[in-house]
Amino acid sequence: MSLKKRSQWCLVVSGTVSLILFMTVLYSSNRGQRQSSSSLRHDYQLMGRPLYKLDLSWPKNPEIFTGEVFCVAVNQYAAVVYVGQRGSNVPKVLVFTTEGDFLMSWNTTTLEMPHGMFLADAASKDPTVWITDVGDGPYGHCIKQYSPSGMLLQVLGTPGKAGSGLDPLQFDQPAEIFVHESGEMYIVDGDGGMNNRLIKLSKNQQVLWMHAEKGQSLAQFYIPHSVTVDSAQRVWVADRGNKRIQVFNSITGDWLGTWGSCFTEDAPYSVRLTPDKKYFVVVQLNTNQITLLDAPPVGLIGQCKVVSVIQLAEDVKPHLVDLDLKDGALYVAEIEAQQAQKFTPFSLGGNLL
Repeated sequence: MSLKKRSQWCLVVSGTVSLILFMTVLYSSNRGQRQSSSSLRHDYQLMGRPLYKLDLSWPKNPEIFTGEVFCVAVNQYAAVVYVGQRGSNVPKVLVFTTEGDFLMSWNTTTLEMPHGMFLADAASKDPTVWITDVGDGPYGHCIKQYSPSGMLLQVLGTPGKAGSGLDPLQFDQPAEIFVHESGEMYIVDGDGGMNNRLIKLSKNQQVLWMHAEKGQSLAQFYIPHSVTVDSAQRVWVADRGNKRIQVFNSITGDWLGTWGSCFTEDAPYSVRLTPDKKYFVVVQLNTNQITLLDAPPVGLIGQCKVVSVIQLAEDVKPHLVDLDLKDGALYVAEIEAQQAQKFTPFSLGGNLL
């Protein structure tokens, strides 16, 4: 082989080796990034009775999440999921199908900092989405009702003005609202503001009863964060600052009981009931856990009992949840991971859950 050909051959080999090394480094880097992203999104462990598994296919385009995800609500009849997120220059509400397809984002300037979300009148021809807004701007400190496409319908509270008044109604960082099928509303107010209140409003938005004292005693609150009502006329409140769940009679407002023994490590942030009424789903943000508790029978509160735990990846920070009342799917809003995730129930003995 001539010297000239040998030099050309060496250059080809050298270039090929360099290209292989470059592609190897690039692949390793991308693989590492994918593994890191996968670890954040999908790593979880089941402890206790396995009730839910992660649906890796939802949503189909996770890159659509662009802010910190705080809340989620499901319309089981329309098969639609609403996701509330925060951040500068990001749409505050994203809308997906329950199959994971992205439908739309709300182009609204009337939302500042969405915190809690509730889907009301799902079975009617005019379902609405209620969102609590904890912003400090001209639209904050109130609760807003929207159409499914994001049109503002009405506002509870005094926009832009924090307060404790009842006439006119005022809030300070309202955390969540639960709208009963009767039209009555249950509101926990607030998320670290001046108020620590559980308020029941009539369908005509008149105050029916209220607990409004800050403290650690019975029927007192410190950052009431989430509320749900069961079919036995019981109101369940995640009393976050006191690391407990308190229970009240939905008709009279009388205190019925407290659960605290399950929350020694971290406080309950969200409380929801599974469609079969067997379990309460409770989120614990700082320990990155979703805990399922046995729902007590009518006439008994007793003590809380952990049945199952979904341990999420570190620093996911789950905040609030909602359930599809048709198929039992669980949707989790995760602040630090900037995403919502879907968990589907295992079929046990032919039952939904």
